[in-house]
Amino acid sequence: MSYFLQHQQNNIWHGKFSLFPEAAVAHCISTRLGGVSDKPYASLNLGLHVGDEPSKVRDNRRLLLQSLNLKPSAVCTPEQIHGDKVARVTAQDAGRGSLDYADCIPGTDALITSEPELPLMLCYADCTPILFFDPENLAIGIAHGGWKGTAASIAKKTLLSMEIEFGTKPEECLAAVGPAIGASCYTVGDEVAGIFRQNFPAYADKILTATDNVWHLDLAAANRYELLDAGILPENLESAETCTACENQWYFSHRKEGGHTGRHAAVMALRRY
Repeated sequence: MSYFLQHQQNNIWHGKFSLFPEAAVAHCISTRLGGVSDKPYASLNLGLHVGDEPSKVRDNRRLLLQSLNLKPSAVCTPEQIHGDKVARVTAQDAGRGSLDYADCIPGTDALITSEPELPLMLCYADCTPILFFDPENLAIGIAHGGWKGTAASIAKKTLLSMEIEFGTKPEECLAAVGPAIGASCYTVGDEVAGIFRQNFPAYADKILTATDNVWHLDLAAANRYELLDAGILPENLESAETCTACENQWYFSHRKEGGHTGRHAAVMALRRY
């Protein structure tokens, strides 16, 4: 089993990867179910920056974090500007962005840490969540791979940052690519297609396809190929193979919902054991 949905109390559902050992690391990809937000954010919207009532988003975050036995007040989030900056966070960063979007880690799209019980959370609605766990050095990372971040190699840069900060060896690191908009639902123009052909020449034909003169881009596949190129072993890499637009009843989709919707989240925290 690779990626699966697990039902919790209060109709909270966790998307999980069997690759990550539960005793060592808490993780999940949230779904849109089980929260208190109204349409168009119904119902477990985790994004404080999309126009939802902040009090409801805070309630949703509390519900999700508590379902993982993590402290909602400790969660650390980045600004997410579709860039490629990776930030190492420590216990001093606990709670940054948990209650107020203005307090998050600025100008950042990936977080890494070796601090136990410090939940990292990134929000998505079609972009690619990428999760990392180094079982040898007890470190984790999560990255936000939209098309700009993916084109700028944010997955590889997150892994490299873990190597620099924690001594992570790619061949020992576990990695997972979460639900994202699939190629069948994600069309891009010639300019974006050209960027991916230029930046990923070895597998451009595998991540770009043309149908009726329209380009389709596979963001999840681009991140998978890059992680393999960076040294992640195939047996240490899992992929959700889930399209957020096709599975819109489970996940928020920015594109399918016309840009006015909520955000699900990737959450990861080292357990203290």
